[in-house]
Amino acid sequence: MFRAGTHATRALALLLLTMTAAGCASTGAVPRPFPSPGGPPTPPAEPASVSPAMPPAGDGYAIAGTALALRGAPYRNGGSDPAGFDCSGFIWYVFGQHGVHVARTVGELFREGTEVSADAMQPGDLIFFSTQGSGASHVGMAIGGDEFVHAPSSRGEVRVERLTAAYWASRYVGARRVR
Repeated sequence: MFRAGTHATRALALLLLTMTAAGCASTGAVPRPFPSPGGPPTPPAEPASVSPAMPPAGDGYAIAGTALALRGAPYRNGGSDPAGFDCSGFIWYVFGQHGVHVARTVGELFREGTEVSADAMQPGDLIFFSTQGSGASHVGMAIGGDEFVHAPSSRGEVRVERLTAAYWASRYVGARRVR
């Protein structure tokens, strides 16, 4: 049902390549100018200040990273901040940290964005489950492989779980991309 293979491998390779290339260009060093004939050497220019680049608003890896950083935050019905989250408040807060506006309820979130097949999910995609009656009633966020992060009420804190766990696999109703 869920594939972690080639997409995760390609993403990791791209990340490593980007980190390697960034290491070469991130020193801020400015080469010394060539000496000019008949005069003193030109003093080196001041290096331009280098600021870390912000990931684009729709960067699923960065969004998933923000979600993962909130592991252990308590569950609170109606909560939408690190003092306590419910499932949709958690999603709303995480996307908001990246300047992406999303709906605040599970039902509204389930109608946003684009449908994504289970085998095409990427970090930052929303994953929906039917935990009460029919239809989507719980939401989490894909983080890669067959794992997702969410704010469940059952054990009271933001945590990571496996999509292939019997409980979640039997309640899966779909995934959406909203970035």
